[in-house]
Amino acid sequence: MLVSFFSRRSVRVIRWMSTCLGALALGATSGVLASTPSGASPGGGYRLVAGDGGVFSFGAPFFGSPASTPSTCVAVAPSPVPSRSCTSMTTTATGDGYWILNGSTGAITEYGDAVSYGTPAATFAGVPRDLVPWFHQIVATADGRGYWVLAIGLSRLGSVEGFGDAHTYGDETATAGPRGHVGSPVTMAPTPTANGYWIADSDGGVFSFGDARFYGSMGGKSLDAPVVGMTATADGKGYWLVAADGGVFSFGDATFYGSMGGKSLNAPVVGMTATADGLGYWLVAADGGVFSFGDARFYGSMGGKSLDAPVVGISASPPE
Repeated sequence: MLVSFFSRRSVRVIRWMSTCLGALALGATSGVLASTPSGASPGGGYRLVAGDGGVFSFGAPFFGSPASTPSTCVAVAPSPVPSRSCTSMTTTATGDGYWILNGSTGAITEYGDAVSYGTPAATFAGVPRDLVPWFHQIVATADGRGYWVLAIGLSRLGSVEGFGDAHTYGDETATAGPRGHVGSPVTMAPTPTANGYWIADSDGGVFSFGDARFYGSMGGKSLDAPVVGMTATADGKGYWLVAADGGVFSFGDATFYGSMGGKSLNAPVVGMTATADGLGYWLVAADGGVFSFGDARFYGSMGGKSLDAPVVGISASPPE
């Protein structure tokens, strides 16, 4: 076979080049955009996902999106999720695939080398619709052989369900005080061992489970905007929080590299992700704008371009 004459890296480079050419032919639509600056190697970039399932790839290969099948990202009433209901994506360990979560139904769609390990949709099959939670985020384990789903139920507390080798170590439903939490759960981040994770609430409160250690939070402090994202350092001994106004808060060994706090934004920030070495991070806004700090390289964004649905998240692709 001809492929056997090429290394795995070469095959990925060829596939990445084909993807970029295909994206140029398609143009900047909500289904796909792939680009890499001159001199950059494939991998180590990032992907954005929009509420309609559109995937925009920068410095990372594109493997498909739910935007080509609109029904994949449709909400089922009643649901607090917008009608274009995809809420999150997460990348496989190789960077050659990703999963996308429908926040209304709990369905998970896989692309590239992403494998299905189960879905919350199956867990809640047959449950009355008004009792089904809102599925807010999907996060892969370090080896890519499983993932967690963070959900928000009627109690407004965060619950976590694990699939594949992602084990559940507890969640807010078991730790909330008699009056509950001040904020609502908005994001989670795993430890490098995959033996624990943090959940962050909109008020900046952080809750630790498994081997995740608590390094501080913004809970009880005055915020100009709610917290919307979280990412951990490479060694798991610290983490960052980001608020909708672009403000970044660092804890543990997480170094502050800058933020968009106090700056004019065309749209609120909706998420963040760190570089593989933990020496930088990217922020993404709902209009697709991307902001790079530390050693996070800017590969491009959807800022200033027409989108069919707001961007809801960003996922880093590991370097080769």
